[in-house]
Amino acid sequence: MSGSKLEPVLAHIDANIEIATEHLFDLLRIPSISTDPNFKVDCDTAADWLVQDLKSIGFDASKRTTPGHPMVLAHAGDRGIHLMFYGHYDVQPVDPLGLWDSPPFEPVLESGDLGPVIRARGASDDKGQLMTFVEACRSWKAVHGNLPGKISLFFEGEEESGSPSLVPFMTENSAELTADIALICDTGLFGNNTPGIVTRLRGMLGEELTITGPSKDLHSGMYGGVAINPARILAKIISTLHDDNGRITIPGFYDGVPELSPEMIEQWDGLNFDTAGFLDQVGLSKLAGEHGRTALEMIWSRPTCEVNGIWGGYTGLGFKTVLPSHASAKISFRLVGTQDPNKIRDNFRAVVQSMLPPDCTVKFKSHGSSAGSEMAIDNHAFEAARVALSDEWPEPAAFVGCGGSIPIAGHFKTILGMDAMLIGFARDNDAIHSPNEKYDLRSFHKGIRSWARILHQLYD
Repeated sequence: MSGSKLEPVLAHIDANIEIATEHLFDLLRIPSISTDPNFKVDCDTAADWLVQDLKSIGFDASKRTTPGHPMVLAHAGDRGIHLMFYGHYDVQPVDPLGLWDSPPFEPVLESGDLGPVIRARGASDDKGQLMTFVEACRSWKAVHGNLPGKISLFFEGEEESGSPSLVPFMTENSAELTADIALICDTGLFGNNTPGIVTRLRGMLGEELTITGPSKDLHSGMYGGVAINPARILAKIISTLHDDNGRITIPGFYDGVPELSPEMIEQWDGLNFDTAGFLDQVGLSKLAGEHGRTALEMIWSRPTCEVNGIWGGYTGLGFKTVLPSHASAKISFRLVGTQDPNKIRDNFRAVVQSMLPPDCTVKFKSHGSSAGSEMAIDNHAFEAARVALSDEWPEPAAFVGCGGSIPIAGHFKTILGMDAMLIGFARDNDAIHSPNEKYDLRSFHKGIRSWARILHQLYD
């Protein structure tokens, strides 16, 4: 495919950005809140809207029923690498409504720090991101009469409500959903001018424990120093989970944790991440965690053990001198590489059990788990996408990590055997999940152009 194929597509995108924005506004007007049953019809309407829109571009599109909200599947083309693009059309609730400056499902263009912004629920997460790819396909079809190669689209309607139907649907339809590589547009830029391709995601393990000692709360004057105090035992256990260098002490915890390659370290160092500014915006000044690791290393490539909540005894107003009958904590682990969540859970529980004194018992409650995932960036598609993004944005694109967990990427790997490229154009100030969510018009426009460039690179 010659380079001359791309330029008229980019010109068409530029000339029709107002029309593309109106397409997005039409989708944003549909209140597809997946977690609230009162909006079930609206989720169905959003799926229908997407089906009809994709058919207008030439996709063989259909709405697929699930026990929850429908999926949308679409296919077109029969040549070259097979791409599977994923996004979700459902959105978060809008509460508290009174904090919105304009109605959340009446999208408007407003002034922003980098130019106009699209203000509406779902503008950034994920309707605006989803439509960047759709609009790139629309322009390609308008200019050349067909799409550049074999492309499938997979849009979910339950991402914001835990995706209860996703894994069963992917398992039952694995043959239709399997492609050469998946594309996911549900992430963001690194800063304002540097696009990133997320190549590693941390998994998650959630544990809750309750240590019980005496059969009831005790008067500290009568029993203090005599009776075991579960809160003190819990504090001691938590204090031993890290050593003085910030490393996690659970046996076997670092099994499967890879070290970064020199090339990746160089790339990340080149991003010039402002660690001091990152900490200052939340009132901190000193980097914690593993000694000798940079902030980006710890956020993107290292595992964690964090206490998310502790409670026990009297926590109301005033003071009550009791020894609590029980004390509880919630602890989460972010996982990387090939760390085994089940093994870590077992080892963590064994550590807790080993530290219990006589007269204390413990109960555990699991809050789910998922393994981390790392993409094979030696796949030609990753470098092709990096080159394409670098041609569009002011700064070169980088292979980056993500501190959070995006389960769909792991599902593509474990269920369908596919790597995924996570490429998004959101900004940190988009206020996703919050009142006044927005998406920069610049991100929407350049996002469409970015996908057109990536399609050109992958099918060239």
